[in-house]
Amino acid sequence: MKVTVVGAGAVGASCAEYIAMKNFASEVVLLDIKEGYAEGKAMDLMQTASLMGFDTKITGSTNDYGKTANSDVAVITSGIPRKPGMTREELIGINAGIVKTVATSLLEHSPNATIIVVSNPMDTMTYLVHKATGLPKNKIIGMGGALDSARFKYRLAEALGAPISDVDGMVIGGHSDVGMVPLIGHATRNSVKVSEFLSEEKMEWVVEETKVGGATLTKLLGTSAWYAPGAAVSSMVQAIVCDQKKMFPCSTMLDGEYGLSDICIGVPVILGKDGIEQIVEIELSDAEKAKMQESAEGVKKTNGLLQV
Repeated sequence: MKVTVVGAGAVGASCAEYIAMKNFASEVVLLDIKEGYAEGKAMDLMQTASLMGFDTKITGSTNDYGKTANSDVAVITSGIPRKPGMTREELIGINAGIVKTVATSLLEHSPNATIIVVSNPMDTMTYLVHKATGLPKNKIIGMGGALDSARFKYRLAEALGAPISDVDGMVIGGHSDVGMVPLIGHATRNSVKVSEFLSEEKMEWVVEETKVGGATLTKLLGTSAWYAPGAAVSSMVQAIVCDQKKMFPCSTMLDGEYGLSDICIGVPVILGKDGIEQIVEIELSDAEKAKMQESAEGVKKTNGLLQV
C-alpha cells in the first residue's frame, strides 16, 4: 500500500513518521514545493528505520506528482497559517487555491485514492475538495474530529485522574474553537458515564479546555501543534489501508444526516478500505442538537467565502 503526504512541514513529517513506524504501508511519499525539503525529511526519517525497526520506504519529492502515482491514500496538509494583518478571506482564498491545485494534481496520478484533508479551515477545505474533484463522498475525509477527540480524552483523563485507556469520548461539529461539540454526556470511564465521577463544573471545564486545545498549544509553542495531528492522521490512514472498520469522528459531506445537507462537518463514521463506509447517526440531546446546528451555520458562513 502506498500513501502520499503533501506538505513536509511538522504535521506532514510527523504523519509520515507515525505511518512508517506502524509498518503497515509499503511506501510513504512526502511531497513539498520547497526545493529539497521533502527529500531531506525523507532521508532523515529513513535513517531511523534500522533503529526503530520499520521497513516502510519513505521517499521525498519536490513538487513532482509523478512520484505519487498509484497512491491508495493521499493526505493534504498544504497551506499557510494566518499572518498578522491578513484577513480571514485572504487566508481562505490563498489556502483554497493551494488545496484545489494539490487535490487535482494528486488525482491525475492516483484517480482511485482516498483523500484526507488536514489543511485549515479544515471543514471548508474538505468541502472545496468535494466541489473541485467530484469524487464520491466516501473518498474525501476531513481530519479534525479525530484530533479534537484525542484532546477531549486527554482532558477527561486529566480531570478523572484516570489512565487514558480507561476513557472514551468524542467531539463532533466544526473543527474550530467555537464550532466543536464535545459530547460530554456520552463520555465514559470504562463504560461508566463520567458524570458519575465529575461535577457539572468539572465537566464544563473539560469541554472548554478541549475547545481551546489548539489555541492553548499555539500560545505555548508559538506555532501549531504537530505530534497529535500527525498521530490522528496516521490512525485514520491505518484504518483505511488495513480495512479496520474503526469509528472516528471525521468531516464528511452530509446529505440529510443530522438534519444537515451540502456541508462537510465532523460526525462519527466507519473507516475502511472504501474510505467512509458508513455515517453513524447517534442520538443527541436537544442542547447538543442546538450546538451542532450553530456549528454548522458557522461552517457554512466560512464556506460562503469560497470561490467555487
